[in-house]
Amino acid sequence: MIGSRGIGYACLVATAIGWGLNWPWMKILLQEWPPLFSRGLAGTIAAALLALVAVKRGERLAIARPTLPSLLFGSFTNVFAWMGFSTVAMQWLTVSEASLVVYTMPLWTTLLAWLLVGAKPTARELLGLGLGFLGIGVLLGGQGLAVGTDKLLGYGLAVGAAVLFALGSVLRPRGDVIPPFTLVAWQVGVACSVMMLIGIVFEGPDLTQLSFAGGLAMGYMTVIAMGLCYLTWFETRRRLPASTAATGMLLVPIVGIVAAAAMLGEHLGPRETLAMGLTLGGVALAVAR
Repeated sequence: MIGSRGIGYACLVATAIGWGLNWPWMKILLQEWPPLFSRGLAGTIAAALLALVAVKRGERLAIARPTLPSLLFGSFTNVFAWMGFSTVAMQWLTVSEASLVVYTMPLWTTLLAWLLVGAKPTARELLGLGLGFLGIGVLLGGQGLAVGTDKLLGYGLAVGAAVLFALGSVLRPRGDVIPPFTLVAWQVGVACSVMMLIGIVFEGPDLTQLSFAGGLAMGYMTVIAMGLCYLTWFETRRRLPASTAATGMLLVPIVGIVAAAAMLGEHLGPRETLAMGLTLGGVALAVAR
């Protein structure tokens, strides 16, 4: 029989593949629906499903008033900025560009922990910072002076998503009393409902534009990426050490980049491969904390 750690590793691989495949599916969906509306709608539906799971597990959905500031802060940094900014950025970036930049959040966590709470990085983490940012330099440097305003805006949003996610990790109160599924359901629900409303008001989505492929992408993002993968992720965290789970998440951008090359025909050459190796190697060192 498969032991607890074996189940944990299986859930880790399933989570990484599920989240990795979501990147090219998002790119397909963005050809038909605007980013904030599509991501917000998917997240709002997924939050309702996660709330049902929380109730099924015996968790109370009621939130104590003293925990609201922490919940709202996490909802903004770890959901609204993370999902919203990265999805908007993909209008101008390829999957390899967006996913590599977004997944530098452990590098920014190391920097912000040093600056804000005095957690001085180790030599290993400093090496990780150097490798990670060198990888991003390789990714950007190959484009020379051809980076236009839209591309810069895309990179800025991707960096913003990574930095704000890291800020939420560094300043997150320890010992949260909110049960895990309830916490995620509220954070995703609050952030994504706001995202969806902003999309309705400012993006003017045309619901009739959704094709069969777009519908598949929407269904995948809602049910698999934001529903099932959260269940496997919690099982991963329950059965494996946090450092193992965090390191395993480096599979996500690798899966996304390879899948985008297969599904969308995005270029995956020596420069992208080198940038991926350097960046994710640096991130692997940085997650040691």
